[in-house]
Amino acid sequence: MQRLGFIHDMMDVKVLLLLVTSRSNYPLSLQEAYELCYQDDCLSYFDVCTAIPEMVKTGHLRQVEGEKYEITEKGRETCALTEDSIAFSVKQRAENAVARFNRQMRRSSFVKTQVVPRESGDYSVIMALDDEMGNLMTLELLAPDQRQAVRLGKLFEKKAEEIYNLMMAELLDDEEENS
Repeated sequence: MQRLGFIHDMMDVKVLLLLVTSRSNYPLSLQEAYELCYQDDCLSYFDVCTAIPEMVKTGHLRQVEGEKYEITEKGRETCALTEDSIAFSVKQRAENAVARFNRQMRRSSFVKTQVVPRESGDYSVIMALDDEMGNLMTLELLAPDQRQAVRLGKLFEKKAEEIYNLMMAELLDDEEENS
């Protein structure tokens, strides 16, 4: 039976992995590599699980931070020579997926939350928003139970910039009225 799609053999999988890892600004886990490479129905998770250890052995990838992988200089050189063999549509979708991943990872490094149990049985939720220069805002809220504390943290992660902008606007608007 003929396989549909653009990924037909292990070499195609490896070239796509080189492309994805060369475009990523962060080391990737097996799952993240698979999700970023999954631009064709012919790719399976097992293909990625087979290809990555082989690419580590050949020196195209290196294992860092436990179970994460990044491209080596040898891998970058090989990628530059082979990436044109990837079908244009697959390449575009993979590059777009990596760009989204890079944005998401960069943002998550600036938004931090921590749930801390208190002696009284309730919880403090410490939420921080940073930028390249340092901390922009740290906010601590009290939550009556762990479920609500975790929910507050997750919602802050989604809306950190909105909350910061609303607080700044509200505080500065009041200052302008008093002037």
